[in-house]
Parts: sequence; C-alpha cells; structure tokens
Amino acid sequence: MRGKWFFIETAGLFAADQILKTYVEQNLDKKEERKLAGPVVLRRVHNKGMCMGILSEKQTAVRYLSLAAAGIVTVFQAVVSFRRKGFWKKQGLALMSAGAWSNTFDRFARGHVIDYAGFDVKDPEASKITYNLGDFFIAAGAVILSLCSLFSSSKREKKEEPSVKDE
Repeated sequence: MRGKWFFIETAGLFAADQILKTYVEQNLDKKEERKLAGPVVLRRVHNKGMCMGILSEKQTAVRYLSLAAAGIVTVFQAVVSFRRKGFWKKQGLALMSAGAWSNTFDRFARGHVIDYAGFDVKDPEASKITYNLGDFFIAAGAVILSLCSLFSSSKREKKEEPSVKDE
C-alpha cells in the first residue's frame, strides 16, 4: 500500500492543477490580472511552447517531448515505488509526475498549457513570466531529487572511505 500512496498523491495534485486551470479559463479574460496575496498575481496565459514559450512554433514536437518526459518520470516513479526505502525520492517523483502529466494533458487536450500564477516584482521581464501549479510541482520534485542524490552520494563516499585505526 505504501507505494500506491504516491500514485494517489500524483493523481490528486494533477486534479488540483487542472481544477485551477479550468477556473482561470472560465473566470478570467486574457488581459485581466487579479492581485492575490503579496506579489502573487492571477492571470490567464496560453503557452503553446515549453518553458517561456520556447519552441511555440513546433507544437507537435513539444507535445511529444512532453509526453516522453512524463512517461519517463512515471516509469521511474513506478520502479522506485516498489522499494521499501526512499520516501523523499518517491515524493519528488510524485510531484514531478503530477506536473508533467498536467502540462502534457493540456498540450493534447487544449493545444496549449494554461499558466495562471505570476509575481509582481521590480523587474518587468520577470513580472511577465507566468506559471501553473504543475510547474511548481516539477521544480519542487527536481529540488527534492537533487537533494536526495546529493545526500545519498555523500553517504556512499563515507562508506567507501577506509577506516584508519590507531595502533
């Protein structure tokens, strides 16, 4: 049952992002912005490319790259879920899978990814960047997996060091 929890979490996070995307589609005009807490701004942006519109003119390639990435992350998630240990690795992969599938679903179902969360900051270029929960899930999962890798490699290095005994 332990491994299944992370797939249930993935489905729940996917659903949360899709609900927010649907809300934004139905309740915000394209040019409209709503101030939320602090610097957070709610807006509706259709991104036909990858991160910040990269490859927006090659939507078919973007769709299939997104599908491949989501598939690879999900395969890793499935493999890791059968292990007894690795809570944080499972958590990171669950977050990444949820974000990857949410954005991939958008690309296939809507033809674009819906982004809705921006930050009103001093830099006007940075203020234009808009995200969705899936993007935050992917970033958080990547950070968690990086930390897991960093700490597991430092544990391996300690095990491999020969112990020096005083005579």
